[in-house]
Amino acid sequence: MSSRELILDRIRAALRDAPVVDEVPREYRAAGTNTADLDVLIDRLVDYKAEVYRVGEAEVAATVQRLAGEGGSVLVPAGLPESWRPEGAFTDDDLAPDRIAAADVVLTAAAVAVAETGTIVLDASPDQGRRIITLLPDVHVIVLRPDQVVASVPDAVARLDPGRPLTWISGPSATSDIELNRVEGVHGPRHLHVIILANG
Repeated sequence: MSSRELILDRIRAALRDAPVVDEVPREYRAAGTNTADLDVLIDRLVDYKAEVYRVGEAEVAATVQRLAGEGGSVLVPAGLPESWRPEGAFTDDDLAPDRIAAADVVLTAAAVAVAETGTIVLDASPDQGRRIITLLPDVHVIVLRPDQVVASVPDAVARLDPGRPLTWISGPSATSDIELNRVEGVHGPRHLHVIILANG
């Protein structure tokens, strides 16, 4: 008898009296079972300590400039719409990490947002840029269209391309130690601002 056969015989003997395990239910919630509720998304975002603004598309640049403060620098990905960029914003064209970290604010779009969980997903599309630009600056501003809001995680997954690098954001970066002391900004921006376009 070979070593392989010996081991398999021992496994079979050990499993002979094993209890029968019931089949695991796989009735997961499917996409499209609920309608997205923008108010629920806003409640969740605020609960996560994100700041939320409802402005028209023409007001995005001015809102971002206010958030950056006078003389504040704003970093944007190359594919971000020109109308959203505040005056003087600089574009990520493979900038070095220290140059990215020096930005006061990073401004991006998003791929989708989940109302139920208050989660915003980035997929590194041209209007969102490389993941590194959303991790190093202290303030991240995301512009979201109402039609990008879905009800649940299954709805979001159905919209997303699994081949793209996905970043799921639920509020500002935060972690807690064993004593539940919350520390913000450890793994990304300490401040998250979400601009929801009022005119769709």
